[in-house]
Amino acid sequence: MFAALSERLTAALRDLTGRGVLTEDAVREGLREIRRVLLEADVSYELTRTFTERVQERAVGVAALKAVNPGQQLVKIVHDELVVLLGETATGLAFASVPPTVVLLVGLQGSGKTTTAAKLAARLKREQKAPFLVAADVYRPAAEEQLRQLAAQVEVGCYGRSDADPSSAGPPVRRSAEVGGGDAVALVRAGIAAAEKARARTVLVDTAGRLQIDTEMMAELGRLRDAVRPQEILLVADAMTGQDAVRIARGFHEALGITGVILTKLDGDARGGAALSIHGVTGAPIKFVGVGERLDALDVFDPVRMAGRILQQGDVVGLVERAQQTVDQASAEKLARKATSKQGMDLEDFLSAMRQVQQMGPLEGLLGMLPGMPAKALKQAKKVDPSRLKHTEAIILSMTPEERRRPETLNGSRRARIARGAGRSVQEVNQLLKQFGQMKQFMKGMGKLRGR
Repeated sequence: MFAALSERLTAALRDLTGRGVLTEDAVREGLREIRRVLLEADVSYELTRTFTERVQERAVGVAALKAVNPGQQLVKIVHDELVVLLGETATGLAFASVPPTVVLLVGLQGSGKTTTAAKLAARLKREQKAPFLVAADVYRPAAEEQLRQLAAQVEVGCYGRSDADPSSAGPPVRRSAEVGGGDAVALVRAGIAAAEKARARTVLVDTAGRLQIDTEMMAELGRLRDAVRPQEILLVADAMTGQDAVRIARGFHEALGITGVILTKLDGDARGGAALSIHGVTGAPIKFVGVGERLDALDVFDPVRMAGRILQQGDVVGLVERAQQTVDQASAEKLARKATSKQGMDLEDFLSAMRQVQQMGPLEGLLGMLPGMPAKALKQAKKVDPSRLKHTEAIILSMTPEERRRPETLNGSRRARIARGAGRSVQEVNQLLKQFGQMKQFMKGMGKLRGR
């Protein structure tokens, strides 16, 4: 996430942090590089100019403090201005005083609306908001079936065209400003009624999209908005499209008055132009970001924490939240006690820990949340083939339960048998056991430091 932007921006700031006094020439020189970095990251020219002017205005003449040198103060200024650019504060959903709260999810085809609807439903379910899904895309083939399958995984209710009229479960209707729009409005109204009957507190409406913005689609969405009066109109935009995402956001905002944005595929966005530009261009806050393919991979967008991650200052709060969502606390505490005890952990414990870390997301993303993590380490993590973790799992599962509990019994013949069973080489088995032994000794040492 933001790998190229983060590395180059911190490098530009690093050149200034050792200076005793920030002269106007020094600041101007540093900001020239920052301006270049932002433009190459796909941030709009207007926002880049405003950003650098605000930083320069605050930075010139900054004097040395007792504990903080001017360079460090400049980093703080850049951080603060990034926070402003990103929206200043985290903005949650607006809920109706009388349920259900209706949320329209809008966007172009391929932006990930349907999957995002399920992800948001999963998040709201964890927050005890009783979500309900409505499949209002009556044009895209299998759109309703896709949402139903996702709703089943999340275990929430779902309403679609086949519920309103079982005979219409076949081919999608032909798009028409009159027929299609009326059909969608009637469908959503019926879906909201079904949600109320199911005592849902939030209704998420997956609307139809198109390959590009056009007046017909906007008119249809406008009629739907006017008919159901939603509390939220959230644009789902693909962060990987950069400035196209910003252009799309501006178009939807001018036509519908969107109340927020959900950026998908942010974990694959190395440049960051969409995230840095959308709020400044539209004024609409980014409320959530998709950070993976799993249904729990939807995070609240926090400008303060995101600015910290861009400047490689980490996001420990986000890491803790991710762990709380995916890791079983009782199992983790039990594993921690065993790992630091005299007995130490065995390969079954190692496999359990590895699986829990995998559930938290890609290694690169987790390391990016740690403060001070060097760019070199993040690059190496990105190069790690996810299949290697599967190979490690295959090797451990090829062992007998007794061998996993007592890895010291693994002689040459047993290692050869395990390698054949896992479809890996003996060298990989040996390397795994060596790494496990080193980690076990390290964890024991940690236990001694803690007096266990």
